[in-house]
Amino acid sequence: MSEQAVTATSGSKPFSAYERMIAWRYLRARRKETFISVIAGFSFTGIMLGVATLIIVMAVMNGFRSELLTRILGINGHVIMQPMDRPLDDYDAVIKRIDAIPGVSFAIPVVEGQVLAKGNVGAGSGALVRGLREEDIAKLKLVSKNVRQGTFEEFNTAGGVAIGTRMAENMGLGLGDRLTLISPDGDVTPIGMAPRVKSYPVTAIFEIGMSEYDASIVLMPLEESQLYFNQENKVQSIEIFADNPDNVDALKKPIEDAAQRALMLTDWRQRNQTFFSALQVERNVMFMILTLIVLVAALNIISGLIMLVKDKGHDIAILRTMGATRNSILRIFLMTGAAIGVTGTIAGVLLGVLVCLNVERIREFFSWLSGTTLFNPELYFLSTLPAKMDFNETFSVILMALVLSFLATLFPAWRAAKLDPVEALRYE
Repeated sequence: MSEQAVTATSGSKPFSAYERMIAWRYLRARRKETFISVIAGFSFTGIMLGVATLIIVMAVMNGFRSELLTRILGINGHVIMQPMDRPLDDYDAVIKRIDAIPGVSFAIPVVEGQVLAKGNVGAGSGALVRGLREEDIAKLKLVSKNVRQGTFEEFNTAGGVAIGTRMAENMGLGLGDRLTLISPDGDVTPIGMAPRVKSYPVTAIFEIGMSEYDASIVLMPLEESQLYFNQENKVQSIEIFADNPDNVDALKKPIEDAAQRALMLTDWRQRNQTFFSALQVERNVMFMILTLIVLVAALNIISGLIMLVKDKGHDIAILRTMGATRNSILRIFLMTGAAIGVTGTIAGVLLGVLVCLNVERIREFFSWLSGTTLFNPELYFLSTLPAKMDFNETFSVILMALVLSFLATLFPAWRAAKLDPVEALRYE
């Protein structure tokens, strides 16, 4: 101890070797200091789990939002154009003018309608029929690149429909089987409107990866959908896909000019505002709740260091009488507490990254272990559990954990520095 005291008396630099050595000795467990060591272990574990949980949950929620956004925008237009004054019977000419607008990727004509769909099994369920041309389906990569059975070749003339994998599974349908569609808007008869009932062979089965779409969307050739929904030679809307979905506001005025008619424009943010707002609120609330784990771990650092200061009062007094300054004692206990926070944060980041990289395998393992379906696609829409780490968000979590850990060490370190060596030695 005398060598350290001589070093301290001679005016060593802050955070010198002897200060680091004493801080490290206080971190090591001794038989009579087991309880203090246990508290330090709990503090380390709490910070590690808090940081890891924050990183994992934020990554999963980011991945969830990103995957949903990709799938929603992969099959639905970024801007929906609907006529107000007269029907869209000149949609080919309008689309040519819209396609020429800078920032527009492509535009497609769409006929949509709600129907009751019935297959080989089950009582039938509601479905959304989307009438599209074969060349337009090829532009929707999320659909055309994810065909599980059949093909979209000659879709315009094949006289069939394409359905999602979950609809095929729920209704017991395969390629060549017939899907019956029932629409309430049928033919006008002397006794009123008669429902339109027609069956179509299944020519393709696709999988978008979003259960709601895979279970409810029926793709039909545009000309056939025009006949089925009494929309001969016209369409209900034109869906416009932008190069940058976040820049749709800048496209609305050029689209209005190109349309050369009165129209109503809605973008993807308006159509999904409630859904994505709910996701954002849930994400923020989860961040605040999970931050409490790190805060509790930081409070454990305070209690552990206060007990350590009380236990080491005699040692502190001896160091002070041998020349150690108040600032030196302050730095020793700052390093002791900060070591717990820094190592816990680093371990938490490593654990969080490891889980994020293998989150789907972990989900499958626990699903197998429990015998239940974790992250049910029927509830969460996606067939796999996504995780997408954001650098800025991860950095914020790391910074928050380090700041809380540092703040937690200030009060115990200040108490150690203020300890009166005379009083400490008097009662030994």
